[in-house]
Amino acid sequence: MARQGKANQVRIIGGAYRRRMLSFPDQAGLRPTPDRVRETVFNWLGQTLEGLSVLDLFAGSGAMGLEAASRGAKVVTLVEKAAPVAAALRANCRVLGTNQVAVVEADALAWLARCETQFDVVFLDPPFAANLLPAVLPLLPAVLGVRGAVYMESDADITAEGWRQIKSGKAGLVRYGLWEWGAEA
Repeated sequence: MARQGKANQVRIIGGAYRRRMLSFPDQAGLRPTPDRVRETVFNWLGQTLEGLSVLDLFAGSGAMGLEAASRGAKVVTLVEKAAPVAAALRANCRVLGTNQVAVVEADALAWLARCETQFDVVFLDPPFAANLLPAVLPLLPAVLGVRGAVYMESDADITAEGWRQIKSGKAGLVRYGLWEWGAEA
């Protein structure tokens, strides 16, 4: 196995695992959410996610989901299709000694279509080139808790019928925001 450099590492920025560096393998389209964007998102969500259930769909490096675990989320589900990336997520969970994180190696859309669990927070950052948001968004309301929030990241403006954007930001070419389901939410 090739030695991984800093380009293949992500740092947990808050909570119980603060300052821990985690490694992930090279994978086309895998780009961890930058520290400053994660800090903004967790400021929006609140610094602690104590007792919440979290889904990190298209988990990749696991930066968002593992950050949520570090900040007290009760349950975190990381869904990742690529076997080497899922293996790295499992290894990082062992390194952290976390038992509230489940790594699911599956196609995110297929998994989401049959999921019966409700989540309080969903992190949605699919590979940009795959243009998966239009396919994923209609499936999310079925798994989103009553006051649930969805964090979305894209390389283009996000238009989502039935969703209300409550916060937004931009970092370089990446647009991101926090959304809730329904106009009356």
